[in-house]
Amino acid sequence: MNELDRLCALIIEPHAGMRAGIHSMLTQCGLNKVDHAGSANNAVRLLSLKSFDLVLCEYDLGGGQDGQQLLEDLRHHKLISRSTMFFMVTAETAYGKVVSAAELAPTDYILKPFTSERLLERIGRALQRRAVFMPVYQWMEAGNQRAAIAACIDATKAHPRYAVDLLRLRAELHMELGEPAEAEPIYLQLVEAKAIAWARLGLAKTLFMRERFAEARDMLDSLVESNKNFVDAYDWLAKTHAALGQLDKSQAVLAEAVAVSPHAVRRLRKLGELALETGDTDTAERVLKQVVSKARYSEFRDPEDHVRLVQTLVRKGDPVQAAAVIRDLDKSMGGQQNTGVCSAISSAMVHEYTGNEARLNASLEAALAAAKDAPGLSSETKMELARNCLSNNLEQGAADIMRDVMQNAPSSAAMAKAMGVFEKAGRADLAHSVAQESRQRVIDLVGAGASKAREGDFQGAVALMTEAVAKLPDNVQVVFNAAVAVLKCLENNGWEARLGQQAIVLIDSVRRLDPVNPKLPALTGLHQQILKRYDKGARQEGLTPGLPRHAP
Repeated sequence: MNELDRLCALIIEPHAGMRAGIHSMLTQCGLNKVDHAGSANNAVRLLSLKSFDLVLCEYDLGGGQDGQQLLEDLRHHKLISRSTMFFMVTAETAYGKVVSAAELAPTDYILKPFTSERLLERIGRALQRRAVFMPVYQWMEAGNQRAAIAACIDATKAHPRYAVDLLRLRAELHMELGEPAEAEPIYLQLVEAKAIAWARLGLAKTLFMRERFAEARDMLDSLVESNKNFVDAYDWLAKTHAALGQLDKSQAVLAEAVAVSPHAVRRLRKLGELALETGDTDTAERVLKQVVSKARYSEFRDPEDHVRLVQTLVRKGDPVQAAAVIRDLDKSMGGQQNTGVCSAISSAMVHEYTGNEARLNASLEAALAAAKDAPGLSSETKMELARNCLSNNLEQGAADIMRDVMQNAPSSAAMAKAMGVFEKAGRADLAHSVAQESRQRVIDLVGAGASKAREGDFQGAVALMTEAVAKLPDNVQVVFNAAVAVLKCLENNGWEARLGQQAIVLIDSVRRLDPVNPKLPALTGLHQQILKRYDKGARQEGLTPGLPRHAP
């Protein structure tokens, strides 16, 4: 297996002796480029700097985070690509716990103890599959989904043994392109042929994307009933209940999912947020404490977890425990991005409850100042700050914060929720005036970008809309028009690799924010036309299909 000496491997294992043993096995197999990480955090740092073809990760990492949680983080933050072969190494006694959340989909599981021959056989099998799929992955990375779909069709003809997985990938690509109607018959074909659970889930997703929520709910209900461990189905059922306004049912479904797969921090976080929103403070406290505890060992900790826990404890009338949570936030995450503003907002909640007016005002002023430079701070946390400001005669501060929230609102429902902050405080007049200012600001931004494009200043339009996206990353209208500006610049000024990558990122953001946007197919169509015009894709970008790409 000559290609093994070209592969880069990473061993994630807390015990030095075991790392050395696996390293020796890999060397016997013919792999010579091997790095080590003794913890999840070290692994994240390495993967942030360098790409690997193969990752061998111990499930029991110690220190509070397991391999399952690490894989979730790596996939969510896109630190490993689709072509990365991720093997979970585990003892047989823990195997059932590992596969309880199969939606994380490692490439393979290796049960300890194992031999170098067994390891070589597993790597060889994974390499064969990767070679078939690599052309598809390369086109996807280049942002050319049409070419990726064509590559799937070609690969299915040449390698029928992988037909099911290739059909699945084709359906996912149509979904990415905003084409659920094209994905539906592929999923139906898979359901009729194999009755595969994930194919039924795919069908439900096509219904959801077309806003046929009741039909999606019924299909997902049936899927969950017949597949009690299929956690992805629970997630989509909870999402569908939420889309139907059934938050209590959404919370109940997420609670079932957490019982099946208790290690996924993002799912726990969503459950805690829902419980807080529905007023179930007992569940919110229990779950959010788990989130804070489990996330403590992750490189991707979020200080807003502490804010939500403080908010819950204050609502329960426990300022002493809430103050302890703030001290933990300051001690364990001091100096990290947004920790200061989250600490100030949390402190304001506690001081409001205890009636310490002097400290309350100081905390609110500090929070308002810090919020002006707090990238990524969620709308929910900003709205809690605005609510506190409105309750304590800081209307201008509340208006400033909510203007940002409303400008960045991804949907009419989000805008209505933001307006509700003012309305509950008896300031419906302020809600309407701030909302009008926010809408006008977005209209002006988009109009200014369009004006520059009409004048032929395509680079100027891109610069203006890029700045707008930096300020309003969740506003679909802004992100959509930024994508159009970039595509028009490419169309009129010629190909530029930087802009080509920017177009991919912006279109992906539109898909994430509004997967049922009726203009999405036209946007992706324009993108595909430009890629075809300049003959851009895997080969032109230096990505030869079938060969791995490494960071320097």
